[in-house]
Amino acid sequence: MPLTVSFQLSDRDLKYFADRMNEAKAKAAGRDAAEIVAAAGKLVGELRQSDAPDFVRERVEKLDLLARMLDDEEWKLQGEDQARVRNAMAYVVDPHDLIPDQIPGLGFLDDAIMVELVCRELRHEIDAYQDFVKFRDDEEKRRGKSVDPLTREQWLSTRRAQLHERMRRRRSALWDARLGRSLL
Repeated sequence: MPLTVSFQLSDRDLKYFADRMNEAKAKAAGRDAAEIVAAAGKLVGELRQSDAPDFVRERVEKLDLLARMLDDEEWKLQGEDQARVRNAMAYVVDPHDLIPDQIPGLGFLDDAIMVELVCRELRHEIDAYQDFVKFRDDEEKRRGKSVDPLTREQWLSTRRAQLHERMRRRRSALWDARLGRSLL
């Protein structure tokens, strides 16, 4: 019989996680996106093979999506946009976080909470990326895989630019509404 446990993070709790994120961002400053994606990929693989709680396993798929977003050469996430996603992943791939990852059943709980928090904060980036992937897949089905690479890059470039602009506009509106308070 499943048991539901819920809790609410207070402003103090959120500040705690924001402080830990700032520490992780500082540690990750010297690491490039490829290094963080590789560490995330390793962690995702380990967690998929583990007996981690379902709460953690569900967040693993979100972590995998963030890694794909950084690693997708056609999405071409750069600058501040790339840094936000890279920073979001920095805490999770750090083995020396709040709860040591080796503790059975609980070791990844803080990581799962952080993934949930950053995915909420990155929802516009995630939505835009998922729209891009769907567009790319739909266009490839519609046009076929034998499309001239220049033509393919033109339609991807146009859609990518539209979606990057949309996520920045939405993030800016959210930023204004929150008075600049951000986990990332």
